[in-house]
Amino acid sequence: MKKTFVSMLAAGGALLLAAGCSSTHDKGPYLPQTPPPMGYETREPVVLLDPGVQYSVTCSGIQERTLPDGRLEVVAHLRNRENRRIEVQANCVFKDQNGFSTSDETPFVMVILTENATEDVKFASMNNLAKRYTIRVRQAR
Repeated sequence: MKKTFVSMLAAGGALLLAAGCSSTHDKGPYLPQTPPPMGYETREPVVLLDPGVQYSVTCSGIQERTLPDGRLEVVAHLRNRENRRIEVQANCVFKDQNGFSTSDETPFVMVILTENATEDVKFASMNNLAKRYTIRVRQAR
């Protein structure tokens, strides 16, 4: 009985040791994975950053123009969809023709939207490299 117990214990230990050394990880190169929500900032001109803002705010239009000195100016028409006054913050990230940031990002500005109102928010790039943009809207803190 003692020999059987010792031999079973040794066999179990060897089995655990062999199982612990095996690897389930594949070896080799992998492609980068982009989570779906993160992709919105690369393709959409307006991104709503909070669930509350998604419910309360919409962008009813965007006007863009090139200033005489080559800089990009963007005006977003933010609309309050609720029957109450809300405060949000908006900023703009200017990008080159390939969608990469030109390191030109405006600070967040406070936008007060009264009941069912539309307010215009204007942004202008600091240099003439900007060809695209992403306007980001979040709840005021």
